[in-house]
Amino acid sequence: MNRKDMLNGQTWRWVDHSSSGLHFHPLQSFAFDDTFCVSTGRGASPVMRAWVHSPTIVLGIQDSRLPYAAEGVRFLENQGYQVIVRNSGGLAVVLDEDIFNLSFIFQEDKKFSIHSGYDFMWEIARLLFADAPGPVEAFEVKGSYCPGDYDLSINGKKFAGISQRRIRGGVAVQLYMAARGSGSERASLLKDFYEHAVQEEPTKFWWPRITPQTMASLSEIYGKTIAVNHILYRLLTTVKAEGADIQPSELSPDELEHFDIFFQRVTERNDKALFRTMEEQNQE
Repeated sequence: MNRKDMLNGQTWRWVDHSSSGLHFHPLQSFAFDDTFCVSTGRGASPVMRAWVHSPTIVLGIQDSRLPYAAEGVRFLENQGYQVIVRNSGGLAVVLDEDIFNLSFIFQEDKKFSIHSGYDFMWEIARLLFADAPGPVEAFEVKGSYCPGDYDLSINGKKFAGISQRRIRGGVAVQLYMAARGSGSERASLLKDFYEHAVQEEPTKFWWPRITPQTMASLSEIYGKTIAVNHILYRLLTTVKAEGADIQPSELSPDELEHFDIFFQRVTERNDKALFRTMEEQNQE
């Protein structure tokens, strides 16, 4: 499947948490996407979901196991961020009111490889920002936080990253984009976290050596304000122009039951990971 097959003539459920997400816990976003993975895996219509959260640092499991992770967590909390640990792969990222997150969730197709999922979202990003002052490129940006092969950059500055989750026959391809604010300040925050969490001790895991200047927001790249609502407008007009039928939606009664289960599960995993992080260091 390519972009045309995914969008043209397809009906997508549209779930907009770009404003309401500021008022619920970020862990609920993981539960929402897992819930929609299950329903699409069973044959329900695919879902396009936008979400934004208040200041939060999402750590990866490896981040939570660094030698002085507890000190790193306390540092972030002192900066006004709540800290959570994701239940899937990846390293630390920053969420705030100017970070736009987008999920495309659909039934898994064996012909649609993991690389196909990344390429699909990269193509969406290229359509959204076709007027940028340079092409949207996909390669690992050395010195960025949460680096990966599908870091998205314009003129060498990373503004976005793509992740992917597959569960129970469903696929969630997720795009993280910095709309406004300072990319280098967000990167500096995580650079300081790693310095507090590692303190030159040997580690069992690789952790990113961050160079803040490698990161930028879309507003910085464009030289004008690109706010969350601007990206929303670009998204909806773009996918409609590609032939997609967009239907506003929320959780069905059956999905609500699954959501409660998934939210409890991710909350328990998060609490366990954070408790272990804090408890292990307190014992040293």
